[in-house]
Amino acid sequence: MAVRLQNVVKRYFGPDGSVVPVIDVPDFLLADGDQAALIGSSGSGKTTLLHLIAGILTPDSGQILFGPPDGGPGSVALTDLTEAQRDIFRGQYIGYIFQTHHLLPGFTALENVLLGMTFTRRAHDPPWAMHLLSAVGLADRLHYKPAKLSVGQQQRVAVARALANRPTLVLADEPTGALDSKNAQQVLELICNLCSEISASLLMVTHDLEVASRLGRTYSLSQLNRAAVEEVVK
Repeated sequence: MAVRLQNVVKRYFGPDGSVVPVIDVPDFLLADGDQAALIGSSGSGKTTLLHLIAGILTPDSGQILFGPPDGGPGSVALTDLTEAQRDIFRGQYIGYIFQTHHLLPGFTALENVLLGMTFTRRAHDPPWAMHLLSAVGLADRLHYKPAKLSVGQQQRVAVARALANRPTLVLADEPTGALDSKNAQQVLELICNLCSEISASLLMVTHDLEVASRLGRTYSLSQLNRAAVEEVVK
């Protein structure tokens, strides 16, 4: 699914009541099926931008369009939806991968993935959940709870959970940031391969140029975001 941002602005209020601009993106397009990295330093607004695209936050002004990028028939303006409608839309069309797994400790790997299906009107699909866990190398860990899994394995479960509803857009917020280099490479490859399998677009934010180089396209937040301070990416 394509997503387009047009004149999207988000501001916060400082402790002294001053207005702090965080996001000011005049135009950004992630084409249908694209796999792109968004690079930027810590605190540059990357997570805020992802939260705006996911509908977790709402912009102060501007539009976020899903579907045809020209806003034609079939396009959905996320900014026109109510909070409840955004929640439903996100559950049906957007998969979100966090830097830390956020798995429910009392549930097994399989149950955590199945729970990812409960936020939409889709019926539980255990064969698909098991396929995803097998694809991330956890076919023999279906019934393990998070405490019995390594950090890398926990993040793989989180990847499977994010794709449980076959989203058309996957947003990944530093998904390899807490992993060592070997596990980071494996998780990155899994995300890219699974997104290709379900024909989902992928936008991954990172501060790591090596991770960014493995994706098809790279954007710098400092170039897209007029509110960004000058940043140095290491």
